[in-house]
Amino acid sequence: MDKIEKIKKEKMKKILSEKKEVEIEVNDSNFQEKVIERSKKIPVVVDFWSNWCMPCLMLGPILEKLAKEYNGKFILAKANVDEARATAQIYGVISIPNVKMFKYGKVINEFVGALPEEVLKKWLNKNIMMK
Repeated sequence: MDKIEKIKKEKMKKILSEKKEVEIEVNDSNFQEKVIERSKKIPVVVDFWSNWCMPCLMLGPILEKLAKEYNGKFILAKANVDEARATAQIYGVISIPNVKMFKYGKVINEFVGALPEEVLKKWLNKNIMMK
């Protein structure tokens, strides 16, 4: 029994130590695969941003931190609007930062502008649980 317990512990430790993919870069050519298709299995939060946008630069690190904290409950997809112009246009991105949550291939909720971390956590919790 001790040997079996030891094996179980080692396997569990390995599973828990494996890092899940929590953040990806997306663009016009991979958006369908990386966001739409993946959102059918796990929520995908798309951050439409640019490096010339100050509120984007404030929001980005908070989203990245939360993606790591939530450890696989959602994937954060970063879409630079200068490189994903067609996708931004398709999804009606006029102002940035613009954050959209995709589930089952569709946008289920979104917001525009930089939000404080606590507000972001509430938004994530509400939308991750939504069916």
